[in-house]
Amino acid sequence: MEGGFTGQDEYQKNFLPREYLATYYSFDSGPLPETEMLKFNLEHPHKTFGPGGLKGDTLIDIGSGPTIYQVLAACESFQDISLSDLTDHNEALEKWLKKKPGAYDWSLEVKFACELEGDSSWWQEKEKGKKLSTVKRVLKRDIRLGNPLAPAVLPPADCVLILLAVECTCCSLDAYRAALCNLAWLLKPGGHLVTKVTLQVSSYMVGKYKFSSVVLEKEEVEQAVLDAGFDIKQLLHSLQTYSVTNASNSRVCLIAARKRSEP
Repeated sequence: MEGGFTGQDEYQKNFLPREYLATYYSFDSGPLPETEMLKFNLEHPHKTFGPGGLKGDTLIDIGSGPTIYQVLAACESFQDISLSDLTDHNEALEKWLKKKPGAYDWSLEVKFACELEGDSSWWQEKEKGKKLSTVKRVLKRDIRLGNPLAPAVLPPADCVLILLAVECTCCSLDAYRAALCNLAWLLKPGGHLVTKVTLQVSSYMVGKYKFSSVVLEKEEVEQAVLDAGFDIKQLLHSLQTYSVTNASNSRVCLIAARKRSEP
């Protein structure tokens, strides 16, 4: 742990995908605040990528972890989706995408996402993966690098999606600002950054392990996005919180921003 902040080695060793999913992504058994946050996390992408929302050819999801909820709406609007994570702990993700035995059960979340789309009749088809055929690859990422997906090199994307990820791997505001500049490199001019950030939280729990987060204020997030070369098109602050024992945040910030064209 560098300077008391959780590093990649600690994530590789101590981050337990099953405990993380059971704590933060369970409709039927998770704590109530986490259930409400999960619904909120499903509703926001639906509003962003649903009818009249953002569309394109390529989308890169940064910090996917073992989850797929964040691309359930995007898979209807983009033809080629890349998932990415800091560690090799994506077995749970690969199992679900390839429908292997022991895969995490996302059926309730998929059904809820389909209800948001106004047609719950085909949720089983989507849950089986037919509607997620646009997810093409799972990559390693390191947002400290000029190319955060190195050694992979992808064409500039139409959209970069970051939900609750960058603040957990940046040890300072300066590191957060630098990471956003690196992530902007992944986008074509005119492409969109869609991000959700937990505010005023210094750590979160997965099982018995504590993982660090940089403490951010909404004004700092907004300025960092602007300084990374974006124009903010949508901005929302919500008082939605997690359980105090899991992640004592004060609110969340949601931003959709457009990358400025090259001079």
